[in-house]
Amino acid sequence: MSWQHRIRDALQQQRAAGRLRQRIINQQGDARWLAVEGQRYRNFASNDYLGLSHDPRLIAAWQQGAQQYGVGAGGSGHITGYCRPHAELEAQLADWLGYSRALLFISGFAANQALIAALTGKQDRIFADKLAHASLLEAASHSPAALRRFAHNQATSLQKLLTPQEVGDTLVVTEGVFSMDGDSAPLAALQQLAQQSGSWLLVDDAHGIGVVGEQGRGSCWQQQVKPPLLVVTFGKAFGLSGAAVLCDEDTAEYLLQFARHLIYSTAMPPAQACALQASLQAVQQGDELRQQLAANIARFRRGAQGLPFRLAESSTAIQPLIIGDNQQALALASQLRQRGCWVTAIRPPTVPPGTARLRITLNARHQAQDIDALLETLYDAKG
Repeated sequence: MSWQHRIRDALQQQRAAGRLRQRIINQQGDARWLAVEGQRYRNFASNDYLGLSHDPRLIAAWQQGAQQYGVGAGGSGHITGYCRPHAELEAQLADWLGYSRALLFISGFAANQALIAALTGKQDRIFADKLAHASLLEAASHSPAALRRFAHNQATSLQKLLTPQEVGDTLVVTEGVFSMDGDSAPLAALQQLAQQSGSWLLVDDAHGIGVVGEQGRGSCWQQQVKPPLLVVTFGKAFGLSGAAVLCDEDTAEYLLQFARHLIYSTAMPPAQACALQASLQAVQQGDELRQQLAANIARFRRGAQGLPFRLAESSTAIQPLIIGDNQQALALASQLRQRGCWVTAIRPPTVPPGTARLRITLNARHQAQDIDALLETLYDAKG
């Protein structure tokens, strides 16, 4: 079969299964609103949980950074791309989260790929939560280590896998807050099992950092856990993009020597690091925003109790409404958009088969009338 036939067949299968992904042009938008093809929608699909992406303080910091450093890093951090704002931000993150070191990456996907590729060998094992993010599972499956997956958020399932081995090391992988279900990992139990077995715990807290814990320090801080490897990303509550790995001195130096994403990728623009410093300060001072987000979550969950679809058990900004059938989820998302509410239908393989859903995300910028409009539309569309 030729490449063209394989491509066409794959696309046809995606269409037939209701899995075809399509991009839309967001003409202008923020955490609360977006515009598509000239129409304005209430935005319930953004990960901008604190609404910082349009914060004037962050915009001013980026502009000032661009004036001083330009708009690009100009090279890898190992060549000329590592600038003062990068070093300052790394030190600030390490101090804030209680680690010896922080290393910046261009994205959370890159950070997870770099970590797992650099740390694991063919004699090692990776035990990952079954619903861990695609960046983690893909990195694990491509590594030479043996990958096993434990039942979602089930410490007893992990415990059964943690049998002694004569050679090699074990890496336990989970998220802090899961991106598609909005639930939180039992980090204390996972950390205890990892320590007892001599394993390392890697936590990707992309959806917890900035939102939960004192000063928004995230899931690990909230559960009083300090894993050897913590990944935090800046594309959600921080309102920007990029990521950082928090670890000890030796691990940081090892990654600088062997993490290919660090060695061969252009560093994030220094101006972006300037904006991230401003974002970090906004997150640290963001108790009022976090309180508003919590109030919005509670308002939605109270109002959604009578819907005929299963609302996932989530106390976070991610509120999945489980529909089940792919086409039904797409149709419901379409009805919501016709009424001015932008919600995304998430389908397999992003989520398990039979669990297609509306992934409703709430943020601190939503107002009561926004949430009430969404609920009214959901009730009207339920039939």
